[in-house]
Amino acid sequence: MNFDFSDDLKQLRDQSRRFLFERCTPAVVRRSLDGQETHAADLWHEIAAMGWIGAAIPEEFGGAGLGYEGLCILAEEIGRAVAPVPFGSTAYLATEAILTAGSDTQRQQYLPKLADGSLIGCLALSEGTGNPDPAQIHARVVAGRLTGAKWPVADGGIAGIAVVVACDEHRQPGLFVTDLTGVRRRDLRTLDPTRNHARLDFDGAPVQRLGSGGWGALQRILDRAAILFAFEQVGGADACLQMAREYAQERFAFGRPIGSFQAIKHKLADIYVALELARSNAYYGAWALGADATDLPLAAATARVSATEAFHLASKENIQTHGGIGFTWAVDCHLFYRRSKQLGLCIGSAPFWKDRLVDLLETRNAA
Repeated sequence: MNFDFSDDLKQLRDQSRRFLFERCTPAVVRRSLDGQETHAADLWHEIAAMGWIGAAIPEEFGGAGLGYEGLCILAEEIGRAVAPVPFGSTAYLATEAILTAGSDTQRQQYLPKLADGSLIGCLALSEGTGNPDPAQIHARVVAGRLTGAKWPVADGGIAGIAVVVACDEHRQPGLFVTDLTGVRRRDLRTLDPTRNHARLDFDGAPVQRLGSGGWGALQRILDRAAILFAFEQVGGADACLQMAREYAQERFAFGRPIGSFQAIKHKLADIYVALELARSNAYYGAWALGADATDLPLAAATARVSATEAFHLASKENIQTHGGIGFTWAVDCHLFYRRSKQLGLCIGSAPFWKDRLVDLLETRNAA
């Protein structure tokens, strides 16, 4: 089987890469890092105008209709540029939840606004630190009103709507969508200030239920998002490898480029091996996502684990290759290290996805 992208999608990748190279410079990223802005609003509107956010949304709901492979390519380039935009929260999580679980009325209500960038979405799942767990869901919906707190919520401070995981009157987890106007929010400090995180306090906020699914519906959404986040991580890891390689060629020590020393060669080789493994798993995940294959949960867990490990290794060794200067604020290495940590936890940590991978393999082998 050939899991490579078509020529049209490769052209999309080249165009999006050039655009982000020009429009999402390190100076743009650092404005969010320094607290000058919560996100790159101008960049967000530009990518929305090009149809990126609605890449996988059908045209009947205002999307571009590029399919999931197109969204995967765009996710990789967003990760390569460490773009300070709520792309993942809106396109992978909120949009996917409404697209897969929402009614036609809810899709017509929300998807066109999400696609054109006029509405930012987020997923409010966590209630404190820890991995996704139905036993940790304490927010309640009674008579269509939501009470409880969610934190940390990625892009919760700038989103217009939230898909909230809460328990219904029967104490069963479900998916609900709510307008965040009037909801009390408090921005949180995290390792990666280029991505907004907030605490949301709900006090009787009106909500609509998305479908009838419970925790299983949420897991399907997380599986799909895991593949898209894996592409972001692959893009970030690839950027780290290129940064480290270029510095190793330019930096001289003892009269020769440091890239000629075995210790540096081994670092770069280790990154390359981890990256290519992650890329292969991500490509398989893109196929499974586009085909809605039965192997999608297994492909998602595999892609998530390998991409998380590859990005962490690449961002760490990129700093090490740069030496003492790599730890400083002036060099851009830390931008990728911060993002690798944020992406590695956003929908569950690596151990959480490793456990899921083992469970899926055991179930398949027992069948």
